[in-house]
Amino acid sequence: MERPSLEINLPDTHEEGKLYVVDSLNNLNKLNVCPDGSQHALDEEEDTSGTGENTTGSNLRNQCLFFITFILTLIVSLALVSFVIFLIIQTRNKMDQISSRLISEKKNIEELKKMNNMILKHLNQSGIKE
Repeated sequence: MERPSLEINLPDTHEEGKLYVVDSLNNLNKLNVCPDGSQHALDEEEDTSGTGENTTGSNLRNQCLFFITFILTLIVSLALVSFVIFLIIQTRNKMDQISSRLISEKKNIEELKKMNNMILKHLNQSGIKE
């Protein structure tokens, strides 16, 4: 994509006039080349003689780095919370299983006690008759 060169022949112009024309052409070229959002950055560069670009770039880089760090922290936090919730649910399921086992074992022990008592009564009754 080639751009036509912007050449103006001004033979009778003074040095200040030439500088003004060149500056105007540069501004026009910046308007044509740069999108609207970057024009503000170019204006800052002109105001600070090139030092604004470094601070603007570093600020933007710092903001991007902060945003990426923030997103990664949120993702890690979400993963940890999900893992803790999973462990709580697993622990509750295991406790329910153990509780149901204890209840069934308690029933079995009570049945064994009843059978033991019945056997002892039967043995005592049969021992008395003989």
